[in-house]
Amino acid sequence: MWTLLALSPWRILVAVAWGVAALGSALALAALSAWLIARAWEMPPVLALSVAVVSVRALGISRGLARYLERLATHDVALRSMTIARTTVYRTVAGSDIWLRRTSARETSDPQQVPTADAPSDHESSNTRPVAGAHVPPRRGDLLVRIGSDIDDLGAVVVRVFVPVAVAAILSLAAVAMLATISVPAAAILAGALAITGILAPWLSARAARDAELAVRADRAEFTADAVTVLDHAAELRVAGRLGETFDAAQSAGKRAVAAENAAASRTAWAAAATPLSIGVSVLAALLIGITLYGPDGGAPGAMTPMALTILVLLPLSAFEAVGPLPAAAQALTTSRAALRRLTQLEGAARRPPRTDTSAPRDLDSLLLRFPDLPEARRVAVVGPSGAGKTTLLMYWAGLFDTPRPDATFFAEDAHLFGTSVLENLRVARGDVTAAEAEKALNEVGLGDWLDSLPDGIPTDLVGGAAAVSGGQRRRLLLARALLSPARILLLDEPTEHLEAEAGADLLRDLLDISSGLVEPDRTVVVVTHQPPPDHHADLVLHIDGSGEVTPEFRSSNNPLHAHPTFR
Repeated sequence: MWTLLALSPWRILVAVAWGVAALGSALALAALSAWLIARAWEMPPVLALSVAVVSVRALGISRGLARYLERLATHDVALRSMTIARTTVYRTVAGSDIWLRRTSARETSDPQQVPTADAPSDHESSNTRPVAGAHVPPRRGDLLVRIGSDIDDLGAVVVRVFVPVAVAAILSLAAVAMLATISVPAAAILAGALAITGILAPWLSARAARDAELAVRADRAEFTADAVTVLDHAAELRVAGRLGETFDAAQSAGKRAVAAENAAASRTAWAAAATPLSIGVSVLAALLIGITLYGPDGGAPGAMTPMALTILVLLPLSAFEAVGPLPAAAQALTTSRAALRRLTQLEGAARRPPRTDTSAPRDLDSLLLRFPDLPEARRVAVVGPSGAGKTTLLMYWAGLFDTPRPDATFFAEDAHLFGTSVLENLRVARGDVTAAEAEKALNEVGLGDWLDSLPDGIPTDLVGGAAAVSGGQRRRLLLARALLSPARILLLDEPTEHLEAEAGADLLRDLLDISSGLVEPDRTVVVVTHQPPPDHHADLVLHIDGSGEVTPEFRSSNNPLHAHPTFR
């Protein structure tokens, strides 16, 4: 975890120091306030209290200031570490070939099999199942969860675990030592109470979090999958005679999940009760010890002064402020460890296994040996049947299998649309895109009327991401994102899929025509398509057949590459 987050020990130390300063001020404030209250009861000269009064004010101010600085320091470390972790995961996934192994990792099962709710992706058949022992690549939903919430859970470790635990350990020792100067038995009782709150309660919370995690990961996930299957495929299940079976399986999984969550909730309740019980025991014990030691002569030898008695009773109340967050810290640690396991599994899935069979005609190496480099042409169409290797070729030209090309960008046909504004979705390609540039790009790809119909225009949020638009609108949005990209070479995978035939053909003509004005003439456009329009103006058409053979066809008669094709 420390390695993935690339945590800086010095930054962690600074955050802990500010945390100790904040809670240390609170502890000193409690002791000094108790002394001041008891001393004022004796009605001494006002000047005898002036230093204490000023110190109380200073500690009150320093407590808030140190807490603010501690929050700044911890969140700075957390956000830095989350950025590093997310970048590491991005690079690991981008540098792998898990998408190419999707087909080999699964096999088609009985064609009568009913589709399940957790279908691998939009492009996989719904009647597929994992092959035993296969290295199954993660689904898009898994990637979004792991890159999003799982890394957020890891980042929360800094704020909710590392710093609070270190601060609690230091302040607990300080409180016990301070109380020991007044009464050793009271200090021993406080130490035991702090141990219950800081060790036993977090352990119970961790057990509860682990049980809840297992319930969600296993039974709750099974319930969700079966329930969605029943809702989406009730008719097919009834015809197959499996509706009742699937419904019962969902109901059983739901009952198991509820039982596990109830058991976890009981441990959480005991953990929550441990802190107030410990506070009550320590304060009551300190009070009884103080009453026993307090003598009628106040400060006589062997007796206890009023100021000491007040500190003895009030100090434990402030001491528990440091260990109070530890049960929540234990839960956060359990959650983050589960997230780390999932991210480690993702890294294992993205790690390229040794290739054992290189004789397959559609193998990546075989395809790339036939056509290794990007052709020297401004407008290129890549045509071929599904599974021939068209997308693989574009990914290779983008450098996704080796060293990424800085001047080329691959735009996948199933690229993600985020649940944010239209403008922010277009800024994925270039962060400084203005509203005017975004509107221009949307109009160029044929989304002008759609943009006018949005309630807030370009700042309108796409609630649910891709679910907020149709398939054709999604393709046009992704194409607008590509047009706004700073890349010199645009590698577009099926940009006109799901569009009406005539509208798709018109858009494809503009993409493949260097004089259309849709894309700047000095930029290279490579388009994967099943069927280009017959009157297109592409400089080069690459025909890839089912065996992976590539046949170039230069369409422009005045192209100097017509007689001597070259590649880069």
